Amino acid sequence: MMRPWFRFALASLLIEVPALALAAPVAPLKEATFEVREPSEVVAAITAVCRGCDWGRGGREAAALRIEVDGRYSQHLYLARGEENAPYRVLLGPQSAGAHTVTITRDDSRSAREAGEATIQEVSFSVVPASHAEHNAIALAPILYARPNTLGKFSDLPLFMWYETDRTERGSRIRYSVIFSNEDGGTPADRLLATWGRLTDVEYVYGIEFDREGRVLEETFQGKDHEIVAFKGRREGRHPLLYVVTDNNMVDATGTTSERYAPAPVGFDLKNASREKVMDENPWTYAVTAKEARREGRVSESPAPGSKRIFDPRRYAVVEICTESDDTTFATFTFALGVGHDTGRRFFDSTRGVKEYRISRSPDNFPNSCFRGAVALPPGSKASDITALKVTAQARPPRKGEAPPANPLGPAHLRRVNRVFVMNDADEPGPNAFSWEGRAVLALDGAPATLEFKTARTSAR
Repeated sequence: MMRPWFRFALASLLIEVPALALAAPVAPLKEATFEVREPSEVVAAITAVCRGCDWGRGGREAAALRIEVDGRYSQHLYLARGEENAPYRVLLGPQSAGAHTVTITRDDSRSAREAGEATIQEVSFSVVPASHAEHNAIALAPILYARPNTLGKFSDLPLFMWYETDRTERGSRIRYSVIFSNEDGGTPADRLLATWGRLTDVEYVYGIEFDREGRVLEETFQGKDHEIVAFKGRREGRHPLLYVVTDNNMVDATGTTSERYAPAPVGFDLKNASREKVMDENPWTYAVTAKEARREGRVSESPAPGSKRIFDPRRYAVVEICTESDDTTFATFTFALGVGHDTGRRFFDSTRGVKEYRISRSPDNFPNSCFRGAVALPPGSKASDITALKVTAQARPPRKGEAPPANPLGPAHLRRVNRVFVMNDADEPGPNAFSWEGRAVLALDGAPATLEFKTARTSAR
């Protein structure tokens, strides 16, 4: 005799199987084929738009695309730039000689619930064989797995990856860094602007050093608590697989998520410039992070100093300076911008009176001593309203476990002002309003160096 529970299970199975069989497969948004003559790395440039998507509005943040190569999962891509018809460059990894097919499908399970129609305008491919000058840098770029608590939250998205190459005493090195749309942990928004001049989270993720014969000497990644850790994890081809594991976007060689991202890295030379130059050359990164700040409630009409909230991002002016190479070992820095002329001029300070919001840098991580901060200006201020810059140096307090210096240090020295710009109505940097090069002495805890904006060749006083 058939037991009642078995009859019910069998009936359910008979009902469900036809339903599954009739379910229509999801049609791809795009299929494209590329040809590889010899084993190579491949980069795809996907030009896409998402009508009705807005990274700054809950429920409409982005459409998620699933990318497969020859039927095998490659990565997810979020159309975070919304209604802008924009290129997204992604790594497809190592490919064998022959023809290959890329299939791009909308993933409704990952897309925002009210995300509009996603359209792919074009897909183009760059084949990078072993003989190509950039092959090593492309082949070694890390693939990032999503942080678990960002899935479905449209938060802290990896927007852009770049690499830098340099010579070392033992040979050469490649270092990879990522611009995330924000960080849910770590530095609050007001301190990010005061001490970095941005709202994104910019992190070194992976580096590899070679000897003079090209043999690998060392591989590292930036782990929890900013610890530099030897990489001994898994790879796909030569690409290290890294998992974002902390709320301030540190990584690990192991993790639990399966969704991943593979932005194609771009080479940058940051000599005499801050890392934020990468954002300047990709101004859309400013717009995405500003939208995320608004959506997450970090923008206020009148935030109190030190409240972790900010004014509208469009009210900020950003300053980039460079000091002597070792000045950041003993000094912190503050910017102030003068708005108006003569007796009507008022100065606005980057820290807003919060001492902890002075700019401090480790020379080990920032050897070129170029850095940024942002200053909130009165509503409606334009770049042409800024008439002066003050730069002040303060004695750096000892870090945890560090003994006070035995002898007085200083002074610091201002060598360059690379850029001063005001954010525009599109949340992107406006034109450079001022630059300067010279040598101004900054006495620690003393008077600032003041630069007047009459000419780019103004000397300090």
